[in-house]
Amino acid sequence: MKTKKQQELLDSFLDTLDHELCLLYQAIAMCLSELGYYPRKQRSYIVFKHDLHNKEMAKMGLTWTKDHSPYFALRFSACKGYSEKFSNIVRDYIENNMGKLFPHCEDGNCIFRSDGVRPPRYEYSYSNGENGSCCGAKALVIPNITAEDINEIKILIREEHDYLIKHEA
Repeated sequence: MKTKKQQELLDSFLDTLDHELCLLYQAIAMCLSELGYYPRKQRSYIVFKHDLHNKEMAKMGLTWTKDHSPYFALRFSACKGYSEKFSNIVRDYIENNMGKLFPHCEDGNCIFRSDGVRPPRYEYSYSNGENGSCCGAKALVIPNITAEDINEIKILIREEHDYLIKHEA
């Protein structure tokens, strides 16, 4: 971690988790930290941003539901070839946000990019041959993280990081 305050912020969240989940979230936080993403408080969430590009890579927190279960969101729109679980997350997100534009989008295009480079988008190819896509600036919630997901999450973090450092820093 970068500072004692940042470590305390993360520890206060990790202390709310059972031992198994704590280890999973801790492994993710360490991977983010090794790449220069440090925790910052944002409302009731912990977000991980990099000083070189200030883009949100990941978000951790507790849901507002009765059980206050933990959640993790990850930005991985520049990544390709991920597992069916992550592909289904993209599909569900596209279907649940069909036609919705984000404040920084016009006609599905990011208004922050004036350099002609099309920013990455979340894309899904349906079995009927149609494609769906939406803005890639948002971190998507990854439900029910398990130990089997950690390696892929780390790969996605590194791949997205490489893209952001190359194109956004």
